[in-house]
Amino acid sequence: MVRTIRLQITGMTCAACARASERAVKKLGGVAEAAVNYATERMTVDFDDESLSEAEIGAAIEKAGYGSVPIVDTKETVIPIGGMTCAACAKAVERAVGKLPGAKAEVNFASEKAFVRYDPSASRLSEIKAAIKKAGYEPLAVSDATDRTDAHQDAKEKEIRSLKRRLVLSAAFSAPLLYIAMGPMIGLPLPAAVAMMEFPLRYALLELLLVIPAVIAGRRFYTVGYRAILHGAPNMDSLIAMGTTAAIAYSLYSVFSIATGKPHAVDHLYFETAGVIITLILLGKTLEAVSKGKTSDAIKKLMGLRPKTATVIHDGKELSIPVDEVEPGDVVMVRPGERIPVDGEVLSGSTAVDESMLTGESLPVDKGPGDAVVGASVNKNGSITFKATKVGADTALARIVKLVEDAQGSKAPIAQMADIVSGYFVPAVFVVALLAAGAWLLAGKDAVFALTVFVAVLTIACPCALGLATPTAIMVGTGKGAEQGVLIKSGVALETAHKITAVVFDKTGTLTNGRPELTDVVPAAGFDRSELLSLAASTEKPSEHPLAQAIVGAAEREGITLSAAESFEAVPGRGVRASVGGRRVLIGNRKFLEEEGAASGEAFAAALAEADRLSGVGRTPMLVAADGSFAGLVAVADTVKESSARAVAALKELGLQVAMITGDNRRTAEAVGAELGIDRVLAEVLPQDKAGEVKKLQAEGLTVAMVGDGINDAPALAQADIGIAVGSGTDVAMESADIVLMRSELLDVPTAIKLSQSVIRNIRQNLFWAFGYNVLGIPVAAGILYAFGGPLLNPIFAAAAMSMSSVSVVTNALRLKRFKPY
Repeated sequence: MVRTIRLQITGMTCAACARASERAVKKLGGVAEAAVNYATERMTVDFDDESLSEAEIGAAIEKAGYGSVPIVDTKETVIPIGGMTCAACAKAVERAVGKLPGAKAEVNFASEKAFVRYDPSASRLSEIKAAIKKAGYEPLAVSDATDRTDAHQDAKEKEIRSLKRRLVLSAAFSAPLLYIAMGPMIGLPLPAAVAMMEFPLRYALLELLLVIPAVIAGRRFYTVGYRAILHGAPNMDSLIAMGTTAAIAYSLYSVFSIATGKPHAVDHLYFETAGVIITLILLGKTLEAVSKGKTSDAIKKLMGLRPKTATVIHDGKELSIPVDEVEPGDVVMVRPGERIPVDGEVLSGSTAVDESMLTGESLPVDKGPGDAVVGASVNKNGSITFKATKVGADTALARIVKLVEDAQGSKAPIAQMADIVSGYFVPAVFVVALLAAGAWLLAGKDAVFALTVFVAVLTIACPCALGLATPTAIMVGTGKGAEQGVLIKSGVALETAHKITAVVFDKTGTLTNGRPELTDVVPAAGFDRSELLSLAASTEKPSEHPLAQAIVGAAEREGITLSAAESFEAVPGRGVRASVGGRRVLIGNRKFLEEEGAASGEAFAAALAEADRLSGVGRTPMLVAADGSFAGLVAVADTVKESSARAVAALKELGLQVAMITGDNRRTAEAVGAELGIDRVLAEVLPQDKAGEVKKLQAEGLTVAMVGDGINDAPALAQADIGIAVGSGTDVAMESADIVLMRSELLDVPTAIKLSQSVIRNIRQNLFWAFGYNVLGIPVAAGILYAFGGPLLNPIFAAAAMSMSSVSVVTNALRLKRFKPY
């Protein structure tokens, strides 16, 4: 059976690392697919669990030189424990918790805290507390539970703090080292006690003492870099380690030469090269880490919306509990200004709820008994109680976060070339560096010149830029889409969307509101509008037909008094008849009124002409007669959404063809199409045939996006190159769609396509810079300019360029945050 697991990969420093860990897992028998996202540091593995275990996958990753931590859907919390007096107490608490299904605790006696990981479907937090209490100890207030997103964020922040400390340490010693080494060349003064020519050994030892702290600050480059070489998967750290080691080793040889009576060897010290390279690389890594942290701002914002506590009504009492302890079926109270903690259904009270954080809709939505509310939305102006229906990972917010995380962790096809290059990049750079150094030696240059070339090539090469080019843009783009209520479910969907040449809309419920509304009331002579609408609505009230309910609803909204309908009768294919206030009322088509003797006079003839006109614009007219006299007509239609015409116009501005598909008759369909500016109308299409119509468009060479409600249009959504489901903020897991629009706003369709185009353009810019930088930078470092009379690149400048290349790629991706929707 094929299973999918997700792993957090540790120890990666560049795209070559991602490629190496991928290769290590793909070599295992039973692995169908393995993909690593370097930006999020996560691996997704599809494998046959009958022939391979998770432990074997973890071992393969470890053998490749990296670490892995399974990402599981468990909860973690910290419970302070009172009453412990020794280590045996801590063990007792661990045993008590460990006896519960799916629960495990690690107790720190010194801090008196239990770190608990548990499966909420197997054990409740209240049961864990009860077990601790039964063991004789006191569970105190629970600390805020942390999910994997928060834990990863904490780890990244810790990493950034560590990088900053190491950068400061390295810079503090590299700056004076650079001054001592380069100052005399430009006339800067040095203390006489360390004058280079007078006291060469003292001068050399001072440089050595200054470079040691810089090397210590950059020790990770050596431990990780050389380990990667030993595992046959060298990475960016390997390049830095080899380059600086070569410079330091040669300088140590010069120090030895000075000590053995060769003072002129002082001219061949390159400690400052190693120290400054380490400092510049640490600077680049720090800036890169900070910038990468900004790419997942959307996830952080979404996670930050979840309230920490909920007010639950239990046995008539209000209890404030952590939101993680809310269970389905609990009755929750929310006061004005508070965030709704979980998804649920309103039991009592009425209010307006701001759901903009999920749907992007700025106007509050009225809520009353029976209405659904979603967690993290804001209760504006009334107190309500509701029954919790979905909690934890099942809430709309959690599902949205998971969709965005999955999208950010997926790879777009455009990244394949960069992935392939990254896999061979570092070994190729080693070869180029050796060949370049060897070539210059053969050309008659000395070892110092060859060393400079060797170090410059190793330090200018940047696999990081290649590895970051695609995932950073995808992370920012999908995050920006989520902020606008546009959920793009994968990197493949994001890339495909920019190729769309035709957009097909389902009509009912997508371009239209999906429910008929009264559009026209045309009274005949002797009747006024209110009288006609009262007669029609009173007659239709007993009917359950959608057209009848549209007439009744309009009359009630206008405050028109309705009378009871007696002797109601529906005549199939004709209309209805009833007695209203003692008057015999008929509503139906022309044939029905003619059969009932109510079709005569100039008013009736004029009404027929008006009925034909209304039919021509997609409306359904109904004729009304009272006591044998023609009273007028009413018309009903499924009205188009306000934004439909603007959405169609926006798509045409993008150069796309727009089509509409519907089961309606051609006359009605073409009327709607003409109203919206749609040129291609596919009418009288049965639901099961919609996918076939999409296939016909694809056969014409069009790349098709199908826009529907994600349920009735599932086959067509699946057939299209891109399926776009229009739904509410609580219905985000439409499996048949590639893109989900969380609000019924059709302008989000061109927004999604425009966003895709912006992201792909950004990725291409990143890839162009990353490839271009390396294609130009490596030959320059190898001395090609020097060969034609130009300068030789100093390794220090090579390191600076390398550091800024990856920072520039991430910074360019962050520009997508300025994306403007329609």
